[in-house]
Amino acid sequence: MKYMKRRGLRMFAVAALLPMMALAQNAQNNQAASPEDQATVRQVTQMVQQFLAAVPKGEKRTFENFFADDVIYTRGVGVTVTKADILKNIDVRAVNEPTATFSADDFTVHPYGNMAVVNFRLIMSAEDSGKTQATYFRNTGTFLKRNGKWQVVAWQATKIPPADTKP
Repeated sequence: MKYMKRRGLRMFAVAALLPMMALAQNAQNNQAASPEDQATVRQVTQMVQQFLAAVPKGEKRTFENFFADDVIYTRGVGVTVTKADILKNIDVRAVNEPTATFSADDFTVHPYGNMAVVNFRLIMSAEDSGKTQATYFRNTGTFLKRNGKWQVVAWQATKIPPADTKP
C-alpha cells in the first residue's frame, strides 16, 4: 500500500512538472544559441513576412525568389505542387481571392546551419459581402541556403478549423 501511495505521488509530481517543462522547451525553441542562429531566425522570419506582404501584388518574381526550383509544396487540401505549378497559378489566386491579404504570427524557427525549419500561423484576410473574414493556416517550411541565398525547399500548409484559431 505504501508503495502505491509513493508511486502515485511520483506520478502526480511528474504530471505537475510536465506543463512547466513544455513552457521552458517552448521558450528555448525561439532562442537561438549562437549569433549565426539568431541571424538565421531573423532572416527567415523576415523573409516569410515580406513574402506574405507581397503575395497580393501577384508578381512572379516574388514567388521565383521565395521558392527553390526543387520545392515540394503540399497545399492545405493535400495536393502536392511544384514551383512550376505555383508560378502557373499566381493569376488564378488573384482571380479567386482578389481582396486577400496575408500576415503571420506565432513563429517558431529552428536553425540548422544552412537549413532552417519555420512554423507559423498564417492569417488570410479577405472581404466577403462587405465584411473582412479571416482564415487561418498553420504552415511549416524548410529553408535551404544555397549560394548565399535562402529559399524554401519544402512547404506544408494546413487550414485551421475556425474554433482553433488562437496561436
